Amino acid sequence: SGTFCKNGSSFTGFVLLGFSDRPQLELVLFVVLLIFYLFTLLGNTTIIALSHLDPHLQTPMYFFLSNLSFLDLCYTTSIVPQLLVHLRGTDKSISFGGCVAQLFISLGLGCTECILLGVMAFDRYAAICRPLHYTVVMHPRLCALMASASWVIGFANSLLQTVLTFLVPRCGRNKIDHFLCEVPPLLKLACVDTTANESELFFVGVIILLIPVALITVSYGRIVRAVLRIKSSAGQRKAFGTCGSHITVVSLFYGTAIYAYLQPSNNYSQDQGKFVSLFYTIVTPMVNPVIYTLRNKDVTGAMKKVLCRDCDSR
Repeated sequence: SGTFCKNGSSFTGFVLLGFSDRPQLELVLFVVLLIFYLFTLLGNTTIIALSHLDPHLQTPMYFFLSNLSFLDLCYTTSIVPQLLVHLRGTDKSISFGGCVAQLFISLGLGCTECILLGVMAFDRYAAICRPLHYTVVMHPRLCALMASASWVIGFANSLLQTVLTFLVPRCGRNKIDHFLCEVPPLLKLACVDTTANESELFFVGVIILLIPVALITVSYGRIVRAVLRIKSSAGQRKAFGTCGSHITVVSLFYGTAIYAYLQPSNNYSQDQGKFVSLFYTIVTPMVNPVIYTLRNKDVTGAMKKVLCRDCDSR
């Protein structure tokens, strides 16, 4: 336990226990997560590059999509590299500052994603239900405003949660039963009653998670009604294709985040919590680009154009 103690008194950081109770799982997880992370980097960078390179993709939908991709790149990078280091080594420690930074950044990006997915549902609603007014409604200023509002609200909430979480006295407890610094496991270290913190977290969680889910549900209810009015089956297929991909991402992301944040702490199983967190921190950012783009003719077309331009220039 030498690495855990770090001569007791002088070590003020935390120990992320992660999956250390299952050493046989650590190697498997290391390989799987490394592959996932590389695909996340590749997929999301591709989307950002294509949205900038192809004039056909300079639409509100791709503006939000490249925002989402940038967000996912930062989100996984705030968590995965350090997790990979911990999975391969015996030293699972993280400095106090490192833990504060990880909580602030990953929570800020997570909250921003919650809001941004709601904004994207509104964009799809405008595109399918108000096609004639679409360019008027979703003008570039409004898109920029909605995107920046998502970032500002996400990080303002994260700042609040980070401050409230680290104000709670821990009386020297520093072993976090998780693979990242996240609010629920950090509150578990408290040596005082954290009911007020948990209630506040639950209240904010309801706003940040459930309001976008409600907006998305209403948008898609209307979209489905509009699509069913389309006479051609090809038109229906196209509209459902666009929205189907969004709904898949949304269910994955919100489902697991709601499970982690909106559960009474007494029936929150730490083991389940870790695997659920793997979903919204690692799996969703990897599948986002796949779900949104591989089923999309515009993007595959743009990719061919960019790749052929390279072939021609040789």
